[in-house]
Amino acid sequence: MHYDVLDTSTTIVAPATAAGGATMVVRLSGNKAINIADAMFRGHMPLSEAKGYTLHYGNIVRPTGEVIDDVVVALFRAPHSYTGDDTVEITLHGSEYITSETLRLAIEHGATMATPGEFTRRAFLAGKMDLSRAEAVADIIASDSKWSHHVAATQMRGGYSERLMGLRSELLRLCSLLELELDFSEEDVEFADRSELLSALNTIEKEIDSLCSSFSLGNTLKNGVNVAIVGEPNVGKSTLLNTLIEDDRAMVSDIAGTTRDTIEATTIIDGIRYRFVDTAGIHTTDDRLEQMGIDRSYRAIANAHIILHLATVECPEFAPIEINTNQRYIRVINKIDTTTSTNTADDMLHISAKNNVGIDALRQLLREMTDTSQLGAGSIVVSNMRHYASLKSAREALCDARRAMRNSLPTDLISEDLRRVIHHLGEITGDITSDDILQSIFSKFCIGK
Repeated sequence: MHYDVLDTSTTIVAPATAAGGATMVVRLSGNKAINIADAMFRGHMPLSEAKGYTLHYGNIVRPTGEVIDDVVVALFRAPHSYTGDDTVEITLHGSEYITSETLRLAIEHGATMATPGEFTRRAFLAGKMDLSRAEAVADIIASDSKWSHHVAATQMRGGYSERLMGLRSELLRLCSLLELELDFSEEDVEFADRSELLSALNTIEKEIDSLCSSFSLGNTLKNGVNVAIVGEPNVGKSTLLNTLIEDDRAMVSDIAGTTRDTIEATTIIDGIRYRFVDTAGIHTTDDRLEQMGIDRSYRAIANAHIILHLATVECPEFAPIEINTNQRYIRVINKIDTTTSTNTADDMLHISAKNNVGIDALRQLLREMTDTSQLGAGSIVVSNMRHYASLKSAREALCDARRAMRNSLPTDLISEDLRRVIHHLGEITGDITSDDILQSIFSKFCIGK
């Protein structure tokens, strides 16, 4: 069955809060939302006679008059609502039975169960927000740390959208001047001064480059900093993982090779989520199963933002591993509780994972290696892969336009390149989109948002 993502004619209903709490919110939105709510709500006055932005106490009742629950109803009239349509939000007691009966009544009176993200999709289609801000709603809900929330909240407040719209506006102005020249091609006039045009394109390119360069940090803050804990067998990698996350996530024993596969766990350090990966001990083996675990260790190293390379104070040897220029590398000497020897280099961090010695210093070092200095008040950071891909495409088209100007190519070719830049920026804000893209984006939302 094909679902029309542009259809906003129905009145939709869904729970807007997660189950299990003391209260639950059921949201109705659409041109029949108030009538449907009136059919199941009994209060001091009919909602159809009430003003918007008002609260009403009453009961949800069956057609027979049987009371299901006493509730508080919030009324929002179009166009001054989240979706732009009439919207009713019913706060119930947090019983699954009460919620399901309320939803069933709404559907019996003409509502349709909302699909994932449908309320926000309707807000986008009604012009209440652009597509990048709509996506930020999902990121706000999914944010699990201070900085991932900061990035999503900044995007949802519209600063990112305004910056992109400013770029598109300037490009449209330049493009219109070039296309005006085409209308007067026989008169050989130049409305767009080429030196000024080139200067404007250079400025826009710097803006796009700035947004692109922020993606590495934004994506890291959104999804977490990957930290691979590596080393030879029995150097205390699993113990360190458990100590860092303050939980017995990994099995620990004195038997070398206890960890044969990667084990992942997360924790928050100063508002940033770190994803630690405990790896199998790296060594030479003929055991096929062990080798599979070691291969996964190398993959974890390749995907890590930070590598914690462990050795012991009794054997402070670090086997060479391959790292790239974008990775940070920390050498850690563990098990300092087992000896008084200090025969190690000063650039190594000394810890006892078992006795929680030096762990705070390690956490501080991990935090220092995650640079959030560009996250000032109102700073714009790109965290969405779709946006990053569109920005990269926009930059390529911009380079083509500059190349066309330097080579004195015809005006229509320069204009076409600028139109491509405008198109790719419009993909981010939703000025240029398709049903498939909308379906893909909003299907990732939870139902009720």
